[in-house]
Amino acid sequence: MATDIKAALRRQRIETPSWAFGNSGTRFKVFAQKGVPRDPYEKLADAAQVHRFTGVAPTVALHIPWDKVDDYAGLARHARDLGVGIGAINSNVFQDDDYMLGSVTNPDPGVRRKALGHLLECVDIMDLTGSATLKLWFSDGTNYPGQDDLRARQDRLAEALAAVYDRLGDGQRFLLEYKLFEPAFYATDVPDWGTAYAHCLKLGPKAQVVVDTGHHAPGTNIEFIVAFLLREERLGGFDFNSRFYADDDLMVGAADPFQLFRIMYEVIRGGGYGEHIAFMLDQCHNIEPKIPGQIRSVMNVQEATAKALLVDADALAGAQAEGDVLGASAAFMDAYNTDVRPLLAELREESGLDPDPMAAYRRSGYAEKIVAERVGGAQAGWGA
Repeated sequence: MATDIKAALRRQRIETPSWAFGNSGTRFKVFAQKGVPRDPYEKLADAAQVHRFTGVAPTVALHIPWDKVDDYAGLARHARDLGVGIGAINSNVFQDDDYMLGSVTNPDPGVRRKALGHLLECVDIMDLTGSATLKLWFSDGTNYPGQDDLRARQDRLAEALAAVYDRLGDGQRFLLEYKLFEPAFYATDVPDWGTAYAHCLKLGPKAQVVVDTGHHAPGTNIEFIVAFLLREERLGGFDFNSRFYADDDLMVGAADPFQLFRIMYEVIRGGGYGEHIAFMLDQCHNIEPKIPGQIRSVMNVQEATAKALLVDADALAGAQAEGDVLGASAAFMDAYNTDVRPLLAELREESGLDPDPMAAYRRSGYAEKIVAERVGGAQAGWGA
């Protein structure tokens, strides 16, 4: 059984986000750290360190225009030279002043054209970098009753999504992200997985839903959403993070590792443990060092996955069929309570990696090197 679990873990791929390596902060303060990247090329270099020490983070998500460059094909070559590749392209239609009342759902047709132009530009960047995935998140919504026509906003959203869908090439897709609220506090145009699912269902198989683990109301059963979307073949990927209120983007598994285990079990149970599901991190490391924060997050996902793979499927199914509530719970909890760290350390050694990625990174001297070398210039951060 251990051999099968190791084989499955070797296939795991976790995508890191470029924005995790720049400066970020709370809603009140951005905390600067020494040695953070000054451009997208240095972000890729830092992401390559995460892959170097974990062995399972071979792609990096970009955020446009935060990672805008003149030569995207050159950026992709630079990534390959570092041993990584370009992953999802993330659009940004929430930071311009024009988007105060929304982007693709804005009542102003000129603003809507501008927003759609950016989304189509992101597909162009996909073509240039070899990316197969476009990730869409809209902060669109309203703050007051009567501020705008709720139904008309859904019509505008559908029109924009259809235009992007039609532009996608062979082998390309988009993932539609939802968020309960913020920054729109009265009505959010894509507030939940059902809204995202309905829009994707109408468009076709290249439109899928992304589940951000921090974008739900307290008490929401995220693993049910995962199970449902997998059953409908509409789960495109995850944005893994952890939340304490609205959307902290803290390290995945930091607050509720049991939830992460439950999610990964449903992924495996539903046949989603493969290349068609994107396991992406979406985190901003505000007070912890950037690269170790990503390494630790990758390890947290690995540990949850290993535990989920340990669930005795036959024993669980048998208990469920017999209505044995305690037996089913025991089968589940036995796997969760297993210490999988020795198994993962052994797997890393067999793969030619240090069994302790965090310690290996500390010994590498890379943190001291970038602090010494990255002096001068503007630090790249959230919104840069």
